[in-house]
Amino acid sequence: MDTSRPLIIGPSTGLEAPYPLQMEGKVIRGFGRGSKELGIPTANLPVDDNLTPWIADVKSGVYFGWVSLRLPPSHPNQPTTSSDTTTTTTTTAPEAHSGFSVYPMVMSIGYNQFYKNMVRSAEVHVLHEFGADSYGVEMRLLITGFIREEKDYTKLEALIEDINLDCDVARKSLDREAWALRETGKGTLDGSWLVRETAEQNRAVV
Repeated sequence: MDTSRPLIIGPSTGLEAPYPLQMEGKVIRGFGRGSKELGIPTANLPVDDNLTPWIADVKSGVYFGWVSLRLPPSHPNQPTTSSDTTTTTTTTAPEAHSGFSVYPMVMSIGYNQFYKNMVRSAEVHVLHEFGADSYGVEMRLLITGFIREEKDYTKLEALIEDINLDCDVARKSLDREAWALRETGKGTLDGSWLVRETAEQNRAVV
């Protein structure tokens, strides 16, 4: 483990500007390496400067925060009761009504220098085990902070070690009252955007 890296990001009092940042879209297929080579599955969102203007100005690297997924009824991880996701899913009425489940996440925005990607990508690792993939699922991100800059690696093992440390940093950083979501009943951070209903959902109810 790299002992020179901080294990908690940000002050205990809460987020600092420019955070939180928001990003949303439907999960697309990525490079297929997260699960196969790294053992760290990712859900990818398209990087579109028009839909997400701030992304053109942020530096490449690893970020952390919260993610919400609107899983279909057929998905094995679709919660049937609030107790199904006791530690990571919002248990309030908005979540139950909108169908979104909330989890902590760590994500990479960049070119992944180890694999020499030519296209910038946004790869999200949800800190929760899933029984199936989430392609096509609606996903929202509430990005709360920056962990580290993108690095190049000479060995795959070093990349995996850093990613695992990124996950630990994200968990520890979010496990504080000012960083945990109000909707989970464990914090004060406003996560209502993550579980709000869409216009499409409202039309379906009428």
